[in-house]
Amino acid sequence: MNPQSPIPRATPPSGSPSTPLCGSLSLRDFRPADDAALLRTWVTTPAALMTWAGPGLSWPLDDAQLAAYAADPGRLVWTAVSPAGEPVGHVSVAGTRLGRVLIAPAARGRGLGAALVSLAVERGFGELGLPEISLGVWAHNTAAIRIYERLGFRTEEVLTDVEEVDGTPWTALQMRLTARST
Repeated sequence: MNPQSPIPRATPPSGSPSTPLCGSLSLRDFRPADDAALLRTWVTTPAALMTWAGPGLSWPLDDAQLAAYAADPGRLVWTAVSPAGEPVGHVSVAGTRLGRVLIAPAARGRGLGAALVSLAVERGFGELGLPEISLGVWAHNTAAIRIYERLGFRTEEVLTDVEEVDGTPWTALQMRLTARST
């Protein structure tokens, strides 16, 4: 991590060891041949796909879409793995935009979302030298919003009723975190 750009650290849930959650995950490059089938088991409905990827991918999610997404030269795509090497999450960065954050359904509720976002932010501000990181999140995804806010992201814009899913309008929040100097 760049010492010039410290970032907020995820706070372990109550009752958890005091070690940072980031230590429980690592990021490796997304490998469509190895990871696409697993990722599809995590995104099992059109609404889940919209929640994860917005309108950029279409239902049903398939290998061709995931390969094209991963091959985008302007995007870095990672799989989050546990210390045992088990894939438990996914995230990408395109330019200064963090996106497609996802934790495997079986791994949810253990603080891994905060760890995953923390790792991606560390890479963004550290290795990539980004001055800021932005993201979009659906307003009803309150668990994700809490993670982003706890890590220092702030809402900059509310886009009301920008998508309709199953007859229900969805509102998006545009959030941003700026690198801080010491």
